[in-house]
Amino acid sequence: MKNFIFQNPTKLIFGKGMIAKIAEEIPSGKKIMVTFGGGSVKTNGVYDQVKEALKDRDFIEFWGIESNPTVETLRKAIALGKENGVDFLLAVGGGSVIDGTKLISAGLKYDGDAWDLVLRGAYSETVPLGTVLTLPATGSEMNSGAVISRTETKEKYAFYSKHPVFSVLDPEVTFSLPEKQIACGIADTFVHVMEQYLTKAGESSLMDRWAESILKTLIEIAPKIKEDKTNYDLMADFMMCATMGLNGFIAMGVSQDWCTHMIGHELTALHGLTHGQTLAIVLPGTMRVLKEKKAQKILQYGERIWGLSTGLYETKIEQAAEKTEEFFRSLGLATRLSEVGVGEDTILEIERRFNERHAGFGEDGDVTGEVARRILEACK
Repeated sequence: MKNFIFQNPTKLIFGKGMIAKIAEEIPSGKKIMVTFGGGSVKTNGVYDQVKEALKDRDFIEFWGIESNPTVETLRKAIALGKENGVDFLLAVGGGSVIDGTKLISAGLKYDGDAWDLVLRGAYSETVPLGTVLTLPATGSEMNSGAVISRTETKEKYAFYSKHPVFSVLDPEVTFSLPEKQIACGIADTFVHVMEQYLTKAGESSLMDRWAESILKTLIEIAPKIKEDKTNYDLMADFMMCATMGLNGFIAMGVSQDWCTHMIGHELTALHGLTHGQTLAIVLPGTMRVLKEKKAQKILQYGERIWGLSTGLYETKIEQAAEKTEEFFRSLGLATRLSEVGVGEDTILEIERRFNERHAGFGEDGDVTGEVARRILEACK
């Protein structure tokens, strides 16, 4: 294992009815701004639970954070927060609302434009943030990362600030989620794990097994959730898979990739595709193009996750990619660029953007614009 320093300060508050606990977690005397997305929380009972929990507290609301949060919207939230002297934030929603609120938390402490912070990549001076998670996917409820878009330039970048101080996870709030959102959340979680697992062999048996347990759980519960998305135990496992998949635990001492995500972000920025959907398209292509350098880990993945223990070396590697693609298709997701209307112009534009930024992603920093183009060509 590599050297590492690990700390995760987020307090998880898990289970039915736990939204009622949020007032106990926010220090008295705080001016709170509660951030929301498009309004689904008003139909699934979450909004009412949050209002009841905060009935004796001083708070304002900000609505309209998009599914891919834009700096244009977040600037408005920052201005509102500064105007009202907000010194505590509560993000109520999925990963996008939480991501957006992380930039708000930094922007409230910054005198310049919030996009400067995104381009900088990180900002540590922030207003404290708590969350109520309504859509498992990104793991943003227990990490310091966010991804922010800029509509006018069709850009999308990662941004890091501080972890939420607490996050409430109640599986019951997921029962009303649309099937497509659940599918994208499962795909997002799956690929988060793969970005930390499908790298170099032999770095940590423990991290490998931990990652594999999340992958196996997702494969096991996905068809059952499709049959009954109101099963508390299934949705509890889904929530915890998403949280554990990107809270730093399975990354301790091992290499990480993230090229699939970086390519996926560009597809979202250019075409507005849902994040999880982009990952379902790109990951099989990544496996096929980088099969030589990732061979040992792909073979391990194929054997331990899909039971591919016999056959020729090349065959097993291709079968592992095929099984991955089949899993995403079983969720109801597209796995090819042609299925979502993305053509050669987009591939060339992503290559150009990577080259312009001197990008080098992947565990060895060698996924350049040219490699990204080859990965996308394999996704046609």
